[in-house]
Amino acid sequence: MGMLEGRVEFVIGVDTHRDTHTAAVCDPTGAVLAHATVPTTTAGHRQLLGLAQRHASGRRLWAVEGTGSFGAGLTSLLVGHGELVVEVDRPKRPARRSGAKSDVLDATRAAREVLAREHLAQPRARGDREAMRVLLATRRCAVDARTKAINQLKALIVSAPPGLRERLRRCCTTEQVRCCARLRVHASHTIEHQVTVRAMRATARRIRLLEAEAAQHQAELDRLVAKVAPFLLGELGVGALTAAQLLVSWSHPGRIRSEAAFAMLAGVAPLEASSGRVTRHRLNRAGDRQLNRALHVIALTRLRQDPVTSRYVARRRGQGKSDKEIRRCLKRILARKLFRLMEQALTPSPAPPA
Repeated sequence: MGMLEGRVEFVIGVDTHRDTHTAAVCDPTGAVLAHATVPTTTAGHRQLLGLAQRHASGRRLWAVEGTGSFGAGLTSLLVGHGELVVEVDRPKRPARRSGAKSDVLDATRAAREVLAREHLAQPRARGDREAMRVLLATRRCAVDARTKAINQLKALIVSAPPGLRERLRRCCTTEQVRCCARLRVHASHTIEHQVTVRAMRATARRIRLLEAEAAQHQAELDRLVAKVAPFLLGELGVGALTAAQLLVSWSHPGRIRSEAAFAMLAGVAPLEASSGRVTRHRLNRAGDRQLNRALHVIALTRLRQDPVTSRYVARRRGQGKSDKEIRRCLKRILARKLFRLMEQALTPSPAPPA
């Protein structure tokens, strides 16, 4: 048994889906005591809580898959009732030829995996953190859609009728969008010209709408970050978007056990790549790529504006490090500093003795 040995009497694994949740109550040896499948409604969630109260009346732990997606509603209800909940990844399954597959088996595997683990993951916080996650995801979709619309507009300009093409091709993107949004159709134009103008006008107006949507989401993020963690905005290279991503990935004090674990989550922890007499480390392509991107943006800003960072880069180049290795080292240093900053600033102070 892992870190739960002697601490809990029951573990309840939950396999979550869009329409149903399946729970399996296990004892510390992994034996299944009871199981049930319920709909993903408040009444169904309460049925699972009742199952736990009947069959696991002692110290119990819930191992829930997808606490931020299909299991979000169940997790909120359990936490609201004071239950101990941990997040578990999709459990490892045996090869199809040698093992069966069902929701009950998946729930059982989730419970048994938690029993064997050395480190357990708390569910991510809701509230302000979840609001920032939603805004970041929605803004990212709007920005991506704007990029696609701009590419579509440029393709329309390339194949537009000669007069229209010559008028727009030498303009910058902003001017192209402005001009295309104001195009008009005249009866004297050919059907090809009319349809092209309408398509270009609709595309340009869509670009403007997406720009306004992204700006609105960013303004909301600015307000949220300034309220939750203004200290992050004081760090060189950290803006509202990167600060929000740091907070979303970090979540809350104590969820990530150490700055080394935070660096591994961000994909900036060094990976050994030594061979023979060569000792080196390579880039980590795993982890939370949005968090990695945020650290990358901060590192690039400091490379341009921070004299201390410039001196560090010069010293590491003198040691034979490549630019990629230096950026990895910078992101690792930033992960350490920013993790400690968030832990210290956002950990509640202990209540004074009565």
